[in-house]
Amino acid sequence: MAAAASLLSPFRSSSPSPPPPRQSSLTFVRAPSSIRSSVPSRLLFRPQSPQSTLKSSPISFLFSNNHCPSIISSSPFQKLIPDKLRSSFFTSAADSLFILLVSLILSFSVFISDVGPANAFVVTTPRKLQSDELSTIRLFQESTPSVVYITNLAIRQDAFTLDVLEVPQGSGSGFVWDKDGHIVTNYHVIRGASDLRVTLADQSVCEAKVVGFDRDKDVAVLYIDAPRDKLRPIPVGISADLLVGQRVYAIGNPFGLDHTLTTGVISGLRREISSAATGRPIQDVIQTDAAINPGNSGGPLLDSSGSLIGVNTAIYSPSGASSGVGFSIPVDTVSGIVEQLVKFGRVTRPILGIKFAPDQSVEQLGLSGVLVLDAPANGPAGKAGLQPTKRDAYGRLILGDIITSMNGKKVANGSDLYRILDQCKVGDTVTVEVLRGDHKEKFSVVLEPMPAES
Repeated sequence: MAAAASLLSPFRSSSPSPPPPRQSSLTFVRAPSSIRSSVPSRLLFRPQSPQSTLKSSPISFLFSNNHCPSIISSSPFQKLIPDKLRSSFFTSAADSLFILLVSLILSFSVFISDVGPANAFVVTTPRKLQSDELSTIRLFQESTPSVVYITNLAIRQDAFTLDVLEVPQGSGSGFVWDKDGHIVTNYHVIRGASDLRVTLADQSVCEAKVVGFDRDKDVAVLYIDAPRDKLRPIPVGISADLLVGQRVYAIGNPFGLDHTLTTGVISGLRREISSAATGRPIQDVIQTDAAINPGNSGGPLLDSSGSLIGVNTAIYSPSGASSGVGFSIPVDTVSGIVEQLVKFGRVTRPILGIKFAPDQSVEQLGLSGVLVLDAPANGPAGKAGLQPTKRDAYGRLILGDIITSMNGKKVANGSDLYRILDQCKVGDTVTVEVLRGDHKEKFSVVLEPMPAES
């Protein structure tokens, strides 16, 4: 009975009521309208003094040191529970249920509330890029998989051990021409190589074979046996409609680094440079102020749409530093050469079949034109009857024919002769006008292909 009495004692009305809880509390209050406009559906937390109550507060909790939270006048349970039954046990159960419901409501409101940027506790400022910057970044990311890195290896013999080793003697850049594995680069990048390695954009290394090259135009084509899914051909554009001031982009691997991008504009068109291998002039070269550093040779020059417009080949620097005037072979010239190299393995460029004197020698004689030094009898010029320079029985020098025009176009030096030949094809018949002695003569010469190079 005593035990039962102890269990029922909490429900007796005569039992003393629990002491009032000490009011050290936190009150949840809704934010003012000025704040709610920027921070919607957000409750603010504010400490409340024991003596003050907030009539506008929809929910108030009082916390006691030794009891569960009890509901004060703002609680709807206050009117529903009679005074006789408001005991510590029942009140604790009701308060716990009420707290659970409120917690669920608050949690649900957090999930459904529209939290804008103003509600974020930590605001990260996004990186602001201009539209031209975004275009450049996109161009670099889309074009990089088409650019490769080429390593030129040469055989060297150690002076002490006499071991034969392959050592790097140069490097450069190139780009994927088609899905068949053809790589285009400069001839001077692969010149003198005993072995070539091509590094793709995914850092996979392939051994390369030389398909063919054109020393006069400084263009070479390689072949690699790589999966087709790793080969991304570069979009080929045209160079006939380029304009000075047009923005261009050069991608390569300078100094053996990873892919880099340099930008600039077209500084000039229809420039002429000499081939590094043969000294033969290359016409219609693109001049640009985009930096072409060592290792950029053979890389692509792109326009703003990401299309190939040239092959970076040289930089003229009076100081010897990597700052000067850059030159690129136009893509219209490169396309014709690559097609011939892929199809025939060599370039079928027409020739006259002569050897001529340096331009300075002719100028010293006070003449204008191309002095024929040698014209083999089995060559096109020899068959047509052109005479070379020779010596008589007494050792005196007898000048050969001096070419003054071809197909009606004036020939003042060797560059003019090459420029006219570049516009002709194998099998064409050209009219060559020469100065022989003190009179002029004309000859019809049938152009023949250039002999194969090894």
